Amino acid sequence: MLRKQISFVGLAGILLGALAIAGCSSGTESADNTVAATVNGKKIMSQEVERIIHQQAEGKESQMSAHDLAQARLSVLDKLIQREVLFQRAEQEKVLPSEDEITNFINKQKQESRMSQEEFDRQLKAQNLSMEALREESKKDLAVQKLQDKYAGKVTISDREVEDYYNANKQVFVNARGAGLAVIIVDPADNSNQGIMDDAKNDAEAKAKIDSIYQQLKSGTSDFATVARSKSEDANSMVKGGDIGFFSEDGMKQAGLPKEVVDQLMGPMQNGNFTEPKLINNRWYILKLQEKRLQTENLTLESPNVRPQINAALTEQRKNILNAALLEVALSEAKIVNNFAASMLAEPSNLGLRPASSNAAKPPAATTAATPASSPAAAKASPSAATSPAKK
Repeated sequence: MLRKQISFVGLAGILLGALAIAGCSSGTESADNTVAATVNGKKIMSQEVERIIHQQAEGKESQMSAHDLAQARLSVLDKLIQREVLFQRAEQEKVLPSEDEITNFINKQKQESRMSQEEFDRQLKAQNLSMEALREESKKDLAVQKLQDKYAGKVTISDREVEDYYNANKQVFVNARGAGLAVIIVDPADNSNQGIMDDAKNDAEAKAKIDSIYQQLKSGTSDFATVARSKSEDANSMVKGGDIGFFSEDGMKQAGLPKEVVDQLMGPMQNGNFTEPKLINNRWYILKLQEKRLQTENLTLESPNVRPQINAALTEQRKNILNAALLEVALSEAKIVNNFAASMLAEPSNLGLRPASSNAAKPPAATTAATPASSPAAAKASPSAATSPAKK
């Protein structure tokens, strides 16, 4: 159909990602911290920038070159400026989330990450983050989303636009020969920091775990989806019972599945069957065949789901443009003072740099900013990221 990607890579737990962002931009301020930028007088502290870089560099920011560190600080600060600008706009337009919405948002993240209350509390402590600070970060994220949804809700797509899109992209609308799959993954690497509770941490544990899962499936005591939710070490698919969607035969090969596995899925296997454990790129997989399509079929506008799919794609495109326009207008109307950028211009020989922090909770003193200079955030946020399948 329009697009489909397969990923056999375990993704970080949703809540862990939220904690990382929140932990980077909240917490106590050290006495030597300086103001990196202001948005309509609201301060963004240098310590916030340092903590995000510490998270992104996995504590190895001291190994970054001066050029890369300067670029990272500018980029991180720019994203913080953008979020603050949009949050203030949401305040002005009175689209802030309620306390119940914030609570539900945090609870949903915690549930989807399968994190126990004890692990949740441990992560908060590790990030030097209070529940109040986490709620404030969640409030900002939800406020920005509600602001964007306010304008996106006005988007309408005409029948003519749908037809024009179809006529220009007929080659895309096919039901390709392929298979619908579900997966259970066991990874010998330590994934406990991704919210995986029953985590294998070495080759021996991984082999023992995948064999145990396979025997459990063979015995019929538990269905595949239930086992995937409780045992799989792929945070992205386990919440969907292991379901990873439908993929063409070529798409499965491009995603990293060995030819013999693809041949098995497209050959003798029947719907509902699952493979024996397969070691692929040092991770164990059990694949379930949920649907098999042996012939490629060209679709028309009247085929099921074609019009809704085109409508959804065009709506998403328009939403992205509206989000960019909203940010542009909000930036143009805001008073932004970027002290860090000004310090770089004042000290071009070293880009205004100070040594990289090796302790996110206690970053070193920031360079005292030169005369502040108004500077709109240059780069627009880019929410999408590509992930290579079947690789660690």
